[in-house]
Amino acid sequence: MRRGQETGWVIASPPKRATVMEIRIRRIYEEPAEGDGLRVLVDRLWPRGLSRERAVLDLWVRDLAPSDDLRRWYGHDPDKWDGFRRRYFTELDGQPQAVAELEDALADSPVVTLLFGSREEKLNNATALREYLHQRQGEGKS
Repeated sequence: MRRGQETGWVIASPPKRATVMEIRIRRIYEEPAEGDGLRVLVDRLWPRGLSRERAVLDLWVRDLAPSDDLRRWYGHDPDKWDGFRRRYFTELDGQPQAVAELEDALADSPVVTLLFGSREEKLNNATALREYLHQRQGEGKS
C-alpha cells in the first residue's frame, strides 16, 4: 500500500501476478501427462476427432488464437515464421483483457501446458504464445 500525497488516502497497490515457473508445449492429441499442470488449449477451432473428455482441459482460450486470416496466410511455411510471430504478437497486443485473463489463470500454477492441434510441432501458435508470455514477464507486464 502507498499513501496518496495530496489526499492522504491509502491506495492499494495492484496485486502482482506470480511468475509461471514452466510453460510446456504439447499436441492435444497426445495422452495427458501427470506433470502437465494447468492444461490450456490455444487453438481457435476444436481439434478434429477429439472428445472433450479425452482432451482433459482446464481452459480453452480461443480468443488468443491467431486470426483465421493470419493462420491461413502462415500455412506453417517455415519461411513465414518470423512474419507470423510479429503479426501474431500484434494481434495479442490488441487483446489485453484476454491476455490478462490467461496470465491470471497461469499465475496459480507452477507448470502450464499450452496445447495445440497442428502437426507442426515446433513452429506453431503455442510456441509463439509461450514466447510472447515470456517476453511480457521479462518486461514486467504480466
